[in-house]
Amino acid sequence: MMNQEEYTYFKKKIKEYTKFDLDHYGSSQMIRRLDGFISRSKVGSVAQYCRLLERDVQEREKLQNFLTINVSEFFRDMPHFITLQENILPPMLHQNLKLNIWSAGCSNGAEIYSVAIILDKLSPYRTHRLLATDIDVNILNLAKAGGPYKAADIRNIPKDQVDKYFNMVEDAYWIKDNLRKKVDFKQQDLTLDTFETGFDLIICRNVVIYFSNDMKKNLRQKFFDALKNNGMLFIGATETMLDIGSLKIRRIYPCFYQKVGDGTEKKIPLAVS
Repeated sequence: MMNQEEYTYFKKKIKEYTKFDLDHYGSSQMIRRLDGFISRSKVGSVAQYCRLLERDVQEREKLQNFLTINVSEFFRDMPHFITLQENILPPMLHQNLKLNIWSAGCSNGAEIYSVAIILDKLSPYRTHRLLATDIDVNILNLAKAGGPYKAADIRNIPKDQVDKYFNMVEDAYWIKDNLRKKVDFKQQDLTLDTFETGFDLIICRNVVIYFSNDMKKNLRQKFFDALKNNGMLFIGATETMLDIGSLKIRRIYPCFYQKVGDGTEKKIPLAVS
């Protein structure tokens, strides 16, 4: 395993070649991941791998793709999307004609397109604002194009819904234009960039778990500030929010946390479980 001195040097080189700043990430977990990655690259040391990065642009792209952890599928963790469809979005739609929703760390777009499919079922004649952001330009380009997605990516979608929302070209699936055009994709670094505000729903699942504790706390505050009163934060199944008392946010369902309003706005009738 690389020592702290090697890790400090490697972080500097990663930032130089990929603009990716590892200072915001938990060091122990990141060192383990990078050790495994370097060993698969068939070089003998951190210094040798840094020399490889210096001369090989493709290796830099490979490293950046590894660091941005682009793993997603449509309706991932289906029970939580059922909660979203049956318990979270209907009351929101009852209170608001147009929802403002943000998928932070959207990866290949499967998550935000899943939400778009749900909204098309629940409110087919309304227009909502769907924003999706990620730091990785390459994966954003795939998301903007609406594919290609593999059969494994859409395994949670019934066939009739696949036929309705996807075109199949050879062995790949592509989001149809009428759904694809409902989503606005933008590049964003969560650790550096300013957040928009006024969101009814923010989805950030299995993204902040890789950050340091200080950065996790900072991001939770920024997400909280970006929500409307009674807005909802949807996090990953493996994540916890132990500091919610200081944020005036309450757990409504597993993975769903609601910003507590000041009492002047209408309450959204959600049952706490």
